[in-house]
Amino acid sequence: MWRQLTKTQKFVSIASATAATASFGYYMSEKNNYNNAYKRSIQLQERVSDMPNLLVRNRAFAEAIQEEEEKQSQRDFWLPPSREDMIKKLKESKEQEPFDLLIVGGGATGAGLSVDAATRGLKVAMVERDDFASGTSSRSTKLVHGGVRYLQKAIMELDYEQYALVCEALHERKIFLDIAPHLSDELPIMLPVYKWWQIPYYWVGCKMYDIFAGREALESSYFLTRSKALEAFPMLKKDALVGALVYYDGQHNDARMNVALAMTAACYGATVANHCEVTSLTKDEEGNVNGAVMRDTINGDEWTVRAKGVINATGPFTDGLRKMDNPENLDIVAPSAGVHIILPNYYSPRNMGLLDPATSDGRVIFFLPWQGNTIAGTTDSPTEVTQNPMPKEDEINWILDEVSHYLSADVKVRRSDVLAAWSGIRPLVRDPHAKNTESLVRNHMINVSENKLITIAGGKWTTYRAMAEETVDRAIEVFNLKPKDKCVTEKVMLIGSKGYSSTMFIRLVQEFGMDTEVAQHLARSYGNRAWEVASIDDATSASWPTYGKRISPNYPYIEAEVRYTVRQELACTAVDVLARRTRLAFLNAEAAYQSLPKVIEIMADELKWDEARQKQEFQSATVFLATMGLSKDKVVQPQTEQK
Repeated sequence: MWRQLTKTQKFVSIASATAATASFGYYMSEKNNYNNAYKRSIQLQERVSDMPNLLVRNRAFAEAIQEEEEKQSQRDFWLPPSREDMIKKLKESKEQEPFDLLIVGGGATGAGLSVDAATRGLKVAMVERDDFASGTSSRSTKLVHGGVRYLQKAIMELDYEQYALVCEALHERKIFLDIAPHLSDELPIMLPVYKWWQIPYYWVGCKMYDIFAGREALESSYFLTRSKALEAFPMLKKDALVGALVYYDGQHNDARMNVALAMTAACYGATVANHCEVTSLTKDEEGNVNGAVMRDTINGDEWTVRAKGVINATGPFTDGLRKMDNPENLDIVAPSAGVHIILPNYYSPRNMGLLDPATSDGRVIFFLPWQGNTIAGTTDSPTEVTQNPMPKEDEINWILDEVSHYLSADVKVRRSDVLAAWSGIRPLVRDPHAKNTESLVRNHMINVSENKLITIAGGKWTTYRAMAEETVDRAIEVFNLKPKDKCVTEKVMLIGSKGYSSTMFIRLVQEFGMDTEVAQHLARSYGNRAWEVASIDDATSASWPTYGKRISPNYPYIEAEVRYTVRQELACTAVDVLARRTRLAFLNAEAAYQSLPKVIEIMADELKWDEARQKQEFQSATVFLATMGLSKDKVVQPQTEQK
């Protein structure tokens, strides 16, 4: 076998083995140093004579824990203010004390900033033109990851910036999974191997990914033989398969995570409002930005919000707000379109993803189980910034073609199997020396304009918290703010997280008579707030299940959810519910369309919509669903007024 390899393959194999040995030696050395440091810290504590005795320390610790648990209990049963109350607080800032920070943008970055600033004791307002996660933040690959592609670049190109990005993301990955256990989880991802010499190459890469994570690593990566790989991923193409590597990353429900961040910020005192558009920025006598003029996109009301500082966290629309500050500001964002498609669940196992590290044009494709279906993507190409981008047919077909290369001949990859497809715009930080978007770094950049508008651009979902911490630190410095505490978001559990366990759905089944699938969905989407959802009357007429009328027969979303999200999660439109509170629009555009009348009926009852508003909601929702893959002949076009 060795003689059959080329010189290049021999070199790669030897280099991989050498790197693996060196990495193992480094890991053991670091482990030994850590153990020694731990022992020295114990010895130092024993030498300190004036330290309070163990009983006193334990009592103080117990009292602190009890106090924190009482505060957490209050947050667990907290009821959020209505949207009307939020807007009233925004309007009061003009006459009363201004906000410390006005954050424009309600995506992952803006919501993360709100949580960070609010938990430091600052007076915070966050506004979003559409809905929380209505843009890029709901259209991700759903991964919480360090970035295996960046790891490859860091090693092959000896790029320290890529290395630092991977290490930061791996650290943030662990925090992400800890503070929102109901919305995120570990996911094994398979790297199929079709050439023997690739085994050591991929093995070393996976092990280095583990090592870079250090003590915050998830499950260790491992090798599977051909038979075990086919057992774990039965749909995999058998021809020439020699084995597979499996590594672990995180996966999450991105839009639900975004909503949880926004509601957590509100729980800590932030004023958050969706469907509020910034139409212009205001400035003081010195020309510094000190607020914004708002417009309620639902009823057309306008007002002014005052703040000591304004942060631009509008993602792909960053440059638009920067030009409100100064029309001569240069663009700093290079928008890149990423298309994803949703396929039926028989395309992948329920507990194993797949990564194609080398597609026909060099891009990377993930093939992952998500919310009971299979998600495949993504493409990466330059684009123009639009509010609801349409996925291009050639990109959908490219994904299907690439997926077919890895699947068994028994699985016929068909265009008709695509249940939903969407395009998201990534706000990549522009590199003036880059020839294409593939060489752009998914890192963030903080910019302070001459008029003191702070802009945070770039980054990715996994590092939202670190981006928020760095940006708020900068805002405190620029605007001379006086926070009560330092950043604590590494430990702040998001709303719904306290007391969550993977088995809590069983009690929902037993106490409310829910279908098991519905109970699992509620627990995984709302955490301990699932009991709030279940407290809303939603009895069925069947002998079993006795609770939970579904809005779509093949998906676990129920009518009580619609009422809950209107009452406690600021859902204002049918699209808010179908796309961001439930994920039905992302999982199956046709099913979302079929459930639309029922969703509008429930929301009309909750929000007292008249017939005209209901028709408007139906029309707007069909236009949105067209961007998710709904047939164009079902789209209701807006009626033009006759003169």
